[in-house]
Amino acid sequence: MTRALVEAPRSSLQVLFVCTGNICRSPTAEAVLRELGRKEGVPLHVESRGTHDYHVGEPPDERAQHHARRRGYDLSALRARKLTGRDFKQFDLILAMDQGHLGVLRRMCPAEHASKVRLFMPGRDVPDPYYGGPEGFEQVLDLVEAGCRELLAEIKS
Repeated sequence: MTRALVEAPRSSLQVLFVCTGNICRSPTAEAVLRELGRKEGVPLHVESRGTHDYHVGEPPDERAQHHARRRGYDLSALRARKLTGRDFKQFDLILAMDQGHLGVLRRMCPAEHASKVRLFMPGRDVPDPYYGGPEGFEQVLDLVEAGCRELLAEIKS
């Protein structure tokens, strides 16, 4: 278990997912982890952000919402937000959806919070489905569900 998981001072672990525009991958991961944690009785506070401000204030991509809804996850209330310096202090675990996001996070992160930042799926990127077809959104959901189950097992151990 990572140091960030052990030192969480609040009653619930604060988890942040980060992708590029915060309209596909990271809001999907936010909704999936929140729902799986609820079902398993694991107290979590989950949010998501983007490394860029392309879509601030917008809901998740309609395709991401559609595919998530088919699996029982509701993204409709989420709105895109950009990562800020405050997020490194607030969250206990900051998870990059791919290596590019991880690089941005490491460059932005104050040294005292570096242990909180890591790749969501160790050794694997969650691919960006934005410019592809429906199969990309399904693949993201498959990966995110598997990754969130592994993360919950880690948190519970």
